[in-house]
Amino acid sequence: MMKPIQQLGVIIAVILTLGSTAMAAEGGNPKKGKHLYKKECKACHSANSEGPELTPMAKTMAQWDRFFTRDQHKSKPEVFKALSEQELKDIQQFLYDHAADSDQPQTCG
Repeated sequence: MMKPIQQLGVIIAVILTLGSTAMAAEGGNPKKGKHLYKKECKACHSANSEGPELTPMAKTMAQWDRFFTRDQHKSKPEVFKALSEQELKDIQQFLYDHAADSDQPQTCG
């Protein structure tokens, strides 16, 4: 039988795990996000373009979350400022849903 302190540790670990998954682009529409990603991001993030080539599979779900919550496109912040909060959520949801460690990884097409 587990000691109460161990039980508490397990409960906290489960909550943190579920919480981080639930945080991912809450309220984003991945279909709209795919369209916006192709329209707004692919111009600079394709082969032989200004930025590095990026696809949803270029990062894990956690890495995409960090990009949208912490990095916020530091190399060119005006890109994020030009998009609405909902558009950013939609793009984030698309990238998260198709990240390298997701159930449906994809390149973007």
